Amino acid sequence: MATETQPLQRDLEQLSHDHRLGVWRYLRFLGCSPELADDLSQETFVAAMQGPFEDRSRAETSAWLRTTARNLYLGMLRSQDQNVVLDNPEVADSVWERFERDDGGEHSLLALRDCLDTLEGRGKEAVQLQYKERKSRLDIAAILDMKPDGVKTLLRRTRALLKNCIQRKLES
Repeated sequence: MATETQPLQRDLEQLSHDHRLGVWRYLRFLGCSPELADDLSQETFVAAMQGPFEDRSRAETSAWLRTTARNLYLGMLRSQDQNVVLDNPEVADSVWERFERDDGGEHSLLALRDCLDTLEGRGKEAVQLQYKERKSRLDIAAILDMKPDGVKTLLRRTRALLKNCIQRKLES
């Protein structure tokens, strides 16, 4: 029995080593807190160990793990009576796959960090409040002495600036 467990454990360790960061980042992309992403990442690999999982190509394995992680996340939200619907999981996966092709998102993440450093003023503060401190639009409006619709516009414009900056950095 020990000999059967050891290869399985090694396979799971390798699977986790190869995909854990990608699963964790995908969960964060969907909106999980870092702590919840840690927990759900672990549950995703437990599901792979317990269920009918077949390690295939990197892309197919990654897609299976993302689907499992997403389902665990949505199930957890439903169990907490949080009525969250992911309108187009295919769109989220499509966007994520573009980033994943980029060395697990490392180049994109570095570009994002560089671009965040270029932000100034209210745009920078609004992004930090929303994404780092997880403040609501109403809270941000109060902190920045703005109307909620103004915050919405500011965030939309700032995200567009970041998107363009990231695209320029990735293309160069």
